[in-house]
Amino acid sequence: MLGSRLPNKLRFGPLTTIIFILHRNYLTLHSSGTTSAKIHNNMQTSKETSSNLIHKYLRYLKLEKGYSPNTLEAYIRDVDKLLIFLADEQKIPQEAKLEDIENFAAAIGDLGIGARSLARILSGVRQFYRFLVLDGYIEADPTELLESPKQSQHLPEVLSTAEVDMLESAIDLSKWEGHRNRAIIETLFSCGLRVSELTHLKLSNLYREEQFVRVMGKGSKERLVPISPRALQELDFWFADRNAMKIKEGEEDYIFLNRRGAHLTRTMILIMIKNYAKDAGIKKNISPHTLRHSFATALLEGGANLRAIQAMLGHESISTTEIYTHIDTTTLRKEILEHHPRNIAYKQQHQ
Repeated sequence: MLGSRLPNKLRFGPLTTIIFILHRNYLTLHSSGTTSAKIHNNMQTSKETSSNLIHKYLRYLKLEKGYSPNTLEAYIRDVDKLLIFLADEQKIPQEAKLEDIENFAAAIGDLGIGARSLARILSGVRQFYRFLVLDGYIEADPTELLESPKQSQHLPEVLSTAEVDMLESAIDLSKWEGHRNRAIIETLFSCGLRVSELTHLKLSNLYREEQFVRVMGKGSKERLVPISPRALQELDFWFADRNAMKIKEGEEDYIFLNRRGAHLTRTMILIMIKNYAKDAGIKKNISPHTLRHSFATALLEGGANLRAIQAMLGHESISTTEIYTHIDTTTLRKEILEHHPRNIAYKQQHQ
């Protein structure tokens, strides 16, 4: 009826939520310019857009599998994560290989998602690719050899300072990306950043005189993190190379850039660190998050205040602990200067 208004308290059920997910996914992929239609204008017309695939996959789950609305929602959310990841890599689902799915799993794991949750997400991804095979969109299932994460309770891997040195020594500084990659590893280890925080570091958020970086963490929460003289030195070496680059419009403020002058992705850094670990002979299964764990462990073993470490890591729980313990930037800087091995060594060398 014309002029009628929706109720003030409109509750959306699971199926309605799915439609919103589909719409959001469609907009995300299309606005980024990485839909299958855009990337593959000159490819086979049988390849459909990701949005169409998801609609057909939803119908398959509902009619042939008979899943409940809540289960349908969970499966669509899993695929939604994958599609956004692939869009960032400028790929469509039909093009994905085992390596792409493994990189997706690693990127999800680096967000701090537990093994059980990751296993459930990958189960949804496997279901999606089984559907693509059954309906003839692809011939081979890239998830067929995908390993499920081990749901053990062991502590995360950490690197000693000597192992971080080995990692950095494996870098060929004669290559254009050498100083950049060394600065990345040193910043991760010296500041304890999440890889997503590192990729979004900006020049305007670097306070050289105060030796702090302003970081945008989870939930768009900002925090100040001390940065060591060693990390600043490595950044200066990278900036000398960066200044000679042709940088894409809109990317000028990002600290770390790729060859094309655009900011890096998490996957690029993950692959880079794994390759250097292999070259350095480090047998541990490491990722960018390993350097974050190593940062925290080094500080804790050095005697730093636990509350200060929580604040520097930007843990969710710090919002609660700050009610009882006030930590200002001076205290944070003192903790990292006195207890991080990089700063201890720097102080000894310059006494």
